[in-house]
Amino acid sequence: MSENNKLLNAFLAALGEQDSNEIERAEYGVTTGWDSMAHMQLIGEIESTFDVMLDTDEVISMSSYQRAKEIVKAHGIEV
Repeated sequence: MSENNKLLNAFLAALGEQDSNEIERAEYGVTTGWDSMAHMQLIGEIESTFDVMLDTDEVISMSSYQRAKEIVKAHGIEV
Protein backbone atom coordinates (compact mmCIF):
# COMPACT_ATOMS: atom_id res chain seq x y z
CA MET A 1 0.00 0.00 0.00
CA SER A 2 1.36 3.42 -0.92
CA GLU A 3 2.06 6.02 1.73
CA ASN A 4 -0.62 8.25 0.20
CA ASN A 5 -3.18 5.43 0.54
CA LYS A 6 -2.13 4.95 4.17
CA LEU A 7 -2.79 8.64 4.83
CA LEU A 8 -6.10 8.44 3.00
CA ASN A 9 -7.09 5.42 5.10
CA ALA A 10 -6.16 7.29 8.30
CA PHE A 11 -8.52 10.09 7.26
CA LEU A 12 -11.26 7.63 6.35
CA ALA A 13 -10.90 5.89 9.73
CA ALA A 14 -11.09 9.16 11.64
CA LEU A 15 -13.78 10.91 9.60
CA GLY A 16 -15.96 7.92 8.79
CA GLU A 17 -17.06 6.58 5.49
CA GLN A 18 -16.62 9.31 2.92
CA ASP A 19 -15.69 9.49 -0.73
CA SER A 20 -11.90 9.35 -1.11
CA ASN A 21 -12.03 12.29 -3.55
CA GLU A 22 -13.76 14.35 -0.86
CA ILE A 23 -11.09 13.41 1.67
CA GLU A 24 -8.37 14.81 -0.57
CA ARG A 25 -10.19 18.16 -0.39
CA ALA A 26 -11.02 17.83 3.31
CA GLU A 27 -10.70 20.85 5.61
CA TYR A 28 -11.09 21.03 9.37
CA GLY A 29 -14.45 22.49 10.38
CA VAL A 30 -15.72 22.42 6.78
CA THR A 31 -15.74 18.72 5.94
CA THR A 32 -18.64 16.86 7.51
CA GLY A 33 -17.45 14.98 10.56
CA TRP A 34 -14.08 16.74 10.98
CA ASP A 35 -14.62 18.29 14.37
CA SER A 36 -12.28 18.47 17.38
CA MET A 37 -12.95 14.88 18.43
CA ALA A 38 -12.36 13.51 14.93
CA HIS A 39 -9.23 15.68 14.73
CA MET A 40 -7.71 13.98 17.76
CA GLN A 41 -8.63 10.56 16.38
CA LEU A 42 -7.01 11.56 13.09
CA ILE A 43 -3.81 12.57 14.88
CA GLY A 44 -3.73 9.16 16.59
CA GLU A 45 -4.35 7.38 13.29
CA ILE A 46 -1.52 9.27 11.57
CA GLU A 47 0.90 8.73 14.45
CA SER A 48 0.24 5.00 14.61
CA THR A 49 0.13 4.49 10.84
CA PHE A 50 3.46 6.24 10.20
CA ASP A 51 5.11 5.60 13.58
CA VAL A 52 5.70 9.31 14.18
CA MET A 53 5.02 11.71 17.03
CA LEU A 54 3.45 14.97 15.90
CA ASP A 55 4.30 18.05 17.92
CA THR A 56 1.74 20.55 19.16
CA ASP A 57 2.32 23.00 16.29
CA GLU A 58 1.74 20.22 13.75
CA VAL A 59 -1.45 19.10 15.49
CA ILE A 60 -2.78 22.65 15.52
CA SER A 61 -1.78 23.46 11.94
CA MET A 62 -3.26 20.30 10.44
CA SER A 63 -6.26 22.01 8.89
CA SER A 64 -6.56 20.09 5.63
CA TYR A 65 -5.63 16.86 3.92
CA GLN A 66 -3.01 18.73 1.93
CA ARG A 67 -1.48 20.17 5.11
CA ALA A 68 -1.43 16.66 6.61
CA LYS A 69 0.57 15.50 3.58
CA GLU A 70 3.09 18.31 4.18
CA ILE A 71 3.40 17.37 7.86
CA VAL A 72 3.92 13.69 7.10
CA LYS A 73 6.53 14.61 4.46
CA ALA A 74 8.35 16.71 7.07
CA HIS A 75 8.81 13.47 9.00
CA GLY A 76 10.61 11.92 6.02
CA ILE A 77 7.65 9.98 4.63
CA GLU A 78 6.95 10.57 0.94
CA VAL A 79 3.18 10.73 0.40
